[in-house]
This record gives sequence, structure tokens and C-alpha cells, in this order.
Amino acid sequence: MSTQTMASQQQLIIIGNGMVGHHLVEQLVDNGALERYQVTVFGEERHRAYDRVHLSEYFSGRDADSLALCEADYYATSGVELRTSEAVIEIDRSAQEVVTDQGRYPYDRLVLATGSFPFVPPIPGNDRDGCLVYRTLDDLDAIQAAAENATTGVVVGGGLLGLEAANALRGLNLDTAVVEFASRLMPMQVDNEGGELLREKLKRWAYRYFWNAPPSALKMAKPAATAWSSKTTRCWKPT
Repeated sequence: MSTQTMASQQQLIIIGNGMVGHHLVEQLVDNGALERYQVTVFGEERHRAYDRVHLSEYFSGRDADSLALCEADYYATSGVELRTSEAVIEIDRSAQEVVTDQGRYPYDRLVLATGSFPFVPPIPGNDRDGCLVYRTLDDLDAIQAAAENATTGVVVGGGLLGLEAANALRGLNLDTAVVEFASRLMPMQVDNEGGELLREKLKRWAYRYFWNAPPSALKMAKPAATAWSSKTTRCWKPT
């Protein structure tokens, strides 16, 4: 690409290298948008974009490369600058710059593709050692390490992600319980009848479950692994 062409391009910055941010990059590449834009992607994580939908499969043998949404050289060969392990900490709208701990970067167009973040209930004990979120590959590494010294896992939040987290805990050979705030499991996805069918299935899988049971505190009597995930919470602790 010539210097003149680069000078005529606008600077497009994408904050977030998750599934949505990566899909946007694919669309820009496939539709020839890189003729008009120099694209820079900032990702807080050290890994390139990966499949969060199948995150729990990391516990059953998949690794970061097999979960990745593209080949390691995809961004470079496509002409996109990917800056991993570099979180944007400020957006200076008046100067049209994003700020990281490594510098300031100008933009003409800015896209926020940061996704959700783990909600941790403001209850006593949520900052104890072993209380971990369930959202990234690094989170799963921490959970796996904590589970080595734990025997019981409690998932606080019986939604779709909560049940996936519970399945991951069972895969780590932990006695697993699910605690849900609402009157049924997966309250956003199923009705009362569906919730009852789901409850019976979990019982056959040897899960313990509790509903209408918002936790008021976390107390750990022995080493534990605790995790909260995006949009709902999940917590591992021994009884």
C-alpha cells in the first residue's frame, strides 16, 4: 500500500476483540473497507478473539488456539493492527484519541465492542480468595487452579450461563449446586413448566439446586474456587 493511500485513509479504532469485535473486522475485510480505513483493534486480553459460547469446553481439553476465531496471522495478513493485552482506559472525545497505558492513539471513527462484564453481587465475602469470575480463558485457568483444592462448587445464578458454568464444575469433579434468585431455573428462557422439567433433569444429573434463594454472604470453610460470570453470577465454594 502506497504512502499516499495510507495518508488518505481514515483511522478506525475498535475497542474490544471479542466475538462481536472480531466479526466486525471480518466484515470490514470482506467488504473492502480497508481501502478507506486503517483499522486498529484493542483487546484487553492476551488472547486473540475466541469462541466464548463454547468456553466450558476449555475444561475438557480444548485450548486457546482451538477456540480462536481465526488463524494467528489473520489480522496481520489482512492489514489490521491487533493490540492485545492493551486495555483502553480513557476516550478523549475532544482530541479524538483513545488512551492506554502505552500511549494515545488518534481516531476518525471509533467502535465500542466491549461486550458484557461480570456482575458480582455487593455481598460480604465476594472479595475472598477463590471468588472468581467466569468470562475469559484466564478466568478459567484461575478456576481450574482453585478447584484442585476444592470439593464442592456452588453456582449462583441458574440462567443459561450459570448452568454451563455448573457443567464445567462437574467436569472438574466438584460436587455442584446451583442457586437461583428467581422461582425457576433459566427464568429468562423458559416458563414455569419448562423450569420444572429442567429441575428434574438436573436432579438426575446429581446437581443440587435452590431457587428463590438470593445469597446474603459468602463464607468459605476450606479452600475453594468461586466464580461469577457475565450478566449473572456464579460462585464455587465448599460446604
